[in-house]
Amino acid sequence: MERLCGPKLPFWVANQTLHTDSPDLPECFQLSVLSWLPCVYLWLACPPYLFYLQRNNKGYIMMSILNRVKTVFGLALWIVCWTDLFGTFHELQQGDTQPPIYFVTPLVVGMTMLLATFLIQFERLRGVQSSGILFIFWFLSVLCAIVPFRSKILQAKYQSEISDKLRFTTFYFYFSLIVAELIFSCFNEKPPLFSNIDTDPNPCPQSTAGFLSTMTFWWFTSMAIKGYKNPLEAKDLWSLNKGDSSEVIVPKLLREWEVEQAKAHSAKDQSTQALYYKPPPVGESNHVGGESSPEEVEVLLSKQKDPKKPSFLRSLIKAFGPYFLIGSAFKLLQDLITFVNPQLLKLLIVFTKQKGAPTWWGYALAFLMFFTAFLQTLILHQHFQYCFVTGMRLRTSIIGAIYRKSLIITNAAKRTSTVGEIVNLMSVDAQRFMDLTTFLNMLWSAPLQIILALYFLWQNLGPSVLAGVAVMILLIPLNAAIAVKTRAYQVEQMQYKDARIKLMNEILNGIKVLKLYAWENSFKDKVLEIRQKELNMLRKTAYLSAVSTMAWTSAPFLVALTTFAVYVTVDKNNILDAEKAFVSLSLFNILRFPLNMLPQVISSIVQASVSLKRIQDFLSHDELDPESVDRNNTATDSSVTVVNGTFTWAKQDHPALHNINLMVPQGSLLAVVGHVGCGKSSLVSALLGEMEKMEGDISIRGSVAYVPQQAWIQNATLRDNILFGKAYNEQKYHCCLEACALTPDLEVLPGGDLTEIGEKGINLSGGQRQRVSLARALYNEADVYLLDDPLSAVDAHVAKHIFDHVIGPEGALQGKTRILVTHGISFLPQVDNIVVMVEGRVSEMGSYQELLKQNGAFAEFLRNYSLEDIIEEDEATEALIDEEEDFPDDALSNHTDMVDNEPVVNEAKRQFIRQISIISGDLENPKSRSVRKRLCSERKHAESDPEKKLPKVEKLIQAETAETGRVKIKVFWEYAKAVGPLLSLFICFLYGCQSAAAIGANVWLSQWTNDAAQNVTQENVSMRVGVYAALGMAQGLLVMVSSFTLAMGNIGAARKLHYALLDNKFHTPQSFFDTTPIGRVINRFSKDIYVIDEALPSTVLMFLGTFFSSLSTMIVIVASTPIFAVVIAPLAFIYVFVQRFYVATSRQLKRLESVSRSPIYSHFSETVTGSSVIRAYGRHNAFVLMSDMKVDENQKSYYPGIVSNRWLGVRIEFIGNCIVLFAALFAVIGKDKLNPGLVGLSVSYALLVTMSLNWMVRMTSDLESNIVAVERVMEYSETKTEAPWEVEDKKPSSDWPSQGNVEFSDYSVRYREGLELVLKNLTLSVKGGEKIGIVGRTGAGKSSMTLCLFRLLEAAGGEITIDGVKISEIGLHDLRSKLTIIPQEPVLFSGSLRMNLDPFEKYSDGEVWKALELSHLNKFVSNQPNKLQLECSEGGENLSVGQRQLVCLARALLRKTRILILDEATAAIDLETDDLIQSTIRTQFEDCTVFTIAHRLNTVMDYTRVLVLDKGQIAEFDTPTNLLFQRGIFYGMAKDAGLAQ
Repeated sequence: MERLCGPKLPFWVANQTLHTDSPDLPECFQLSVLSWLPCVYLWLACPPYLFYLQRNNKGYIMMSILNRVKTVFGLALWIVCWTDLFGTFHELQQGDTQPPIYFVTPLVVGMTMLLATFLIQFERLRGVQSSGILFIFWFLSVLCAIVPFRSKILQAKYQSEISDKLRFTTFYFYFSLIVAELIFSCFNEKPPLFSNIDTDPNPCPQSTAGFLSTMTFWWFTSMAIKGYKNPLEAKDLWSLNKGDSSEVIVPKLLREWEVEQAKAHSAKDQSTQALYYKPPPVGESNHVGGESSPEEVEVLLSKQKDPKKPSFLRSLIKAFGPYFLIGSAFKLLQDLITFVNPQLLKLLIVFTKQKGAPTWWGYALAFLMFFTAFLQTLILHQHFQYCFVTGMRLRTSIIGAIYRKSLIITNAAKRTSTVGEIVNLMSVDAQRFMDLTTFLNMLWSAPLQIILALYFLWQNLGPSVLAGVAVMILLIPLNAAIAVKTRAYQVEQMQYKDARIKLMNEILNGIKVLKLYAWENSFKDKVLEIRQKELNMLRKTAYLSAVSTMAWTSAPFLVALTTFAVYVTVDKNNILDAEKAFVSLSLFNILRFPLNMLPQVISSIVQASVSLKRIQDFLSHDELDPESVDRNNTATDSSVTVVNGTFTWAKQDHPALHNINLMVPQGSLLAVVGHVGCGKSSLVSALLGEMEKMEGDISIRGSVAYVPQQAWIQNATLRDNILFGKAYNEQKYHCCLEACALTPDLEVLPGGDLTEIGEKGINLSGGQRQRVSLARALYNEADVYLLDDPLSAVDAHVAKHIFDHVIGPEGALQGKTRILVTHGISFLPQVDNIVVMVEGRVSEMGSYQELLKQNGAFAEFLRNYSLEDIIEEDEATEALIDEEEDFPDDALSNHTDMVDNEPVVNEAKRQFIRQISIISGDLENPKSRSVRKRLCSERKHAESDPEKKLPKVEKLIQAETAETGRVKIKVFWEYAKAVGPLLSLFICFLYGCQSAAAIGANVWLSQWTNDAAQNVTQENVSMRVGVYAALGMAQGLLVMVSSFTLAMGNIGAARKLHYALLDNKFHTPQSFFDTTPIGRVINRFSKDIYVIDEALPSTVLMFLGTFFSSLSTMIVIVASTPIFAVVIAPLAFIYVFVQRFYVATSRQLKRLESVSRSPIYSHFSETVTGSSVIRAYGRHNAFVLMSDMKVDENQKSYYPGIVSNRWLGVRIEFIGNCIVLFAALFAVIGKDKLNPGLVGLSVSYALLVTMSLNWMVRMTSDLESNIVAVERVMEYSETKTEAPWEVEDKKPSSDWPSQGNVEFSDYSVRYREGLELVLKNLTLSVKGGEKIGIVGRTGAGKSSMTLCLFRLLEAAGGEITIDGVKISEIGLHDLRSKLTIIPQEPVLFSGSLRMNLDPFEKYSDGEVWKALELSHLNKFVSNQPNKLQLECSEGGENLSVGQRQLVCLARALLRKTRILILDEATAAIDLETDDLIQSTIRTQFEDCTVFTIAHRLNTVMDYTRVLVLDKGQIAEFDTPTNLLFQRGIFYGMAKDAGLAQ
């Protein structure tokens, strides 16, 4: 230094700097260190930054005035510096030699200014709007120039004249220019040209935010203000940054994943080639002796090292690692800065001890503390921002990958993972990754912090630290053991929860059946039994967490206690003074965080690794082979060919179809018939390429349209369901509707074809769903049509209409190749070819006549069903073709049960009926077909704009209301009531005591450290240690007791709330379930109850903890420096202000996020169920796009949510930093009156406060978000209930009804308040044992009659009496248990078959077997390994539809009541099963009263009487023969069905 500055200018003079009241730095120091510091920084930062800019080009920015000014000032700075340099050269010529520093410094600074100017321009060309690098450079330059600024003024003040005029002037020029540059660099440039900011309607301000704004998250303020003024809505959200959107992120991950898979495959190929060079030919392994070969290969493989699986983790790291590392760099910086403050605290305490020290030291220390804390805040939140964004990207990419995969996995793979499981992969597992990214850096950061803290502690207290460390290390296994135990409990509790939700889901899906059978109690007990186990698990978890909370809070204290005790007792000379004690305490507090986090991080890594494996397994599943069906075969003239096809659902199963040979000529209609379960649907699946092809070839020419057996309907408008992504062509569309007999239904639907259809087509009847599915196929104009039993769900005459107009030889599809799976015999004469399937093989094939001549299985099959009928009907059909005027009536009748189930706007209905009469007027006289077609098209053009005409209709399903605004105090009060009001007060009291104990211990410590000053240490060491220990222990105990009491209260509340909800839902009338989507109710049972069980208790615990710790901090600081009270008011004001802004915005963001989350999953489960349809129509990519959009929509509300937390964090921690500043300042001001112990106490408390302030706001907001769950559960626990289940004083006798007489007298009913009557003034009486058929067009009120008997609908007038008992007076269970119904859609619950037949276990096994025998199921059941304990899967999926129907029959046979109601139980069954059911009913229920709602008239032809309903009134009621004779409505229907001439 001396060589540079020369002997005259010393580098450092202690007396001039530290030990004086007005310090100043020597000139040499100013010229070297202060001038070079910013330069060194810029030259070091430049290379990596230039490299980064080279890689990231955002387009260039136009020259602006700001930019020009910056550049000019930069050049001016360079000129100023070199003026100095030339001045020095000038002096050299004058002979006045200056030391070399005067040459070096201006040169270096000048070069740096040129570099800065270059950067200003280079950034502009690269599209950087605001530069952090340059901002820091200008900031450092100004900071370093302040010292010479002051000292030059001081010099001028003390000397008469300025010695060095040139340098004096240039310096002030320099100073003003860099200040100007600093100010300019706070402003932003305009966005680059052609950036998407201009096109985006609502861009995220982050992309254009300046450096300062980015560091402090100032750019978010606009949203905080907007959210505070009025609740945020979806339209207020900013668009996602391009880099976070699905279109960028998902392909990025998938590319890496494909690379991984390719690597794994190549590795696998090599390892298998090493084993056997000649792979066995494919054919052999399937036949003789080939069975063992796959296993052998596996054994060989396992001896070798396993073939490498593709690693999903590696692809994640490659895709998202680099971005994440930036966050890690910030974390490293923050860890280092954390340890500056305890060192400063030490200096501060030393300063208060020294009486003569200059006061500016104290102020400098206070401001330094503030500055480091602030810097730490900024850096920490940048780190969090990077981590969270990485997490968000992970979630997007994982959901995207899973969605894309789920569209192409094989059926075998689908079997291993149910829809629920895959949705779980998306929601739970992707979420786990997201949570992990925030902690992941703790893996290396925690050990680093621990090592640093221990190093400083060792310096402070020497080896005694080891005692404290030992305690910490001992606590780790305790915490770990608790964590492991908790984890086990949680897993078990999750199983109970899943079981409970699954059961609830089934109950709600089948609630109608439960009500009809009066089975509610049995199922309620099942739910409560599971719930009890779940709560027991929760209670155990609560015990554990109370212990761990105690360990958590007591740990730092125990550590401090042992360390201090050991330190004082080891050596007589060791004196515990304030600096040692409080610096150690603040270091221990730093230690506390990493020590607590480590176990958490490790457990969350374990969880994530489980998730990783699950996702990896799912993504490695087999995919459907797109080549299994040859689509571009042109060799043959037949359009569908199968040669020697053997197909199976999964490679390891037995083949479901054996050597199938099929050739379907172009344009022909092929019918596939056979018994239930003979493989008809499997054949269709094989043609679609959904099955594994063992051998053989399939080829299909052209595109395919597919109508599945169970129609798949999307949650979209009816029109979208039909168009299915094709463009809208009005005429074609209307002709499709017409052909599928949908036109009349549209007129009854509230919004016409723009009616929104609920999930799974909930607001359409079965028949309508099927027809919509058919219309979709028809509109899609494919070459080959695969129709899987589309006519089963519709009425007979509608089926005829559809066959004639769509499928049959005259229909809209003539000329296309059609494969029709069917149960209806009447259509078979009109098809080209028939294939008869038996047990997975083709038994016969040929035309109708040929098969009759062959006299094989088919002929036998037909003989059972009267042939004459069919043939006559055939002739009748031909005769009828000319006068096809059955359109209007037909149209009315097909629309099954729509009017019964849905609120239809009266106006629409009237208009509809008027229109129908007009049409019928038009079509009175028989006209030829062409006229009618023309008429149809004319009429359509006349009303071409249905949207304009439709009256605004109420939606069937009310939108779920997201609460807005603040949560009402009432809800908190309700929750407190559920916990118990006295208990709540007691809990708060306990928390108060616990804080008091903690303060007491620390005050005692500060008294103890003051002993050192008075030299009275040795006498009372044991007393000091003892009292300290006692206070600490008391605190620990209180913590445990309080958290324990709290947990008990919370669990009690959870039990009460769930019970109330469950009880209410079982008593809720059916109409509620018709208008509320099941998902919404399930949500209350799963999500909201989960929040009340698990999230709320922990939130309340944290809230109380942070609240009391913040309070105690304030108390301590005010007690030690009372003047601090002045500052509390403004700080508290700012705090509340920020908190209100944050809570309002973040709460609404959370709501928006959860509202936008469910569509992702519901769209997904919809896709998985309909994947075969989506693939068949080739809509794969469109659906992927839809899913991506939904995910982006969700992230759009999640991203501001993350940022709002950062925004809050920076502001609240700023307030905390101010508290530190003022505590230190006031300690400096009053240092003469304060002892060092108190200073240490108040400042170390202040250093702690930032954490708890931050958490308190979070917890307030979480508490508000979570308490909403209580509100939602309460809302559904208070819905209106139905009549009581049992009325004690009106109980009917046990053998009632003994005759089975049913009387309706003047009976009317409506579905819900405000709707029209469905049945109007019915009066009829039925004698016991009569068999009554109920027929009528749809909407005539057939089903309503049965619902009335069961009082699912309550009377609007009149009454029903059964055997003299008015049913309206007795309890619902008494009534329903005495009636039996075989419902329209067979509902089974998961559980054993026995449970499904007899949930209350009333009957013996013998009786159950008898019922099974009568319902023709005994053969099937006795073949099962488990017999009666056969597990039915959810919804009875593992039984065929026909078998489910037979199970319902068996239920009826078991109950054997006097009155039986049969509701259209004949829809999905083949004729044989149908006959079985009918004959069983005729024999077994001979003496009972039977009501049958019939679709196929032949079932009621031999009944005692037939009741014909029309528009809710009795039209005809007489014996079938008389009715036919009367030639009324019944005759018309019989004629349609071909049962009358």
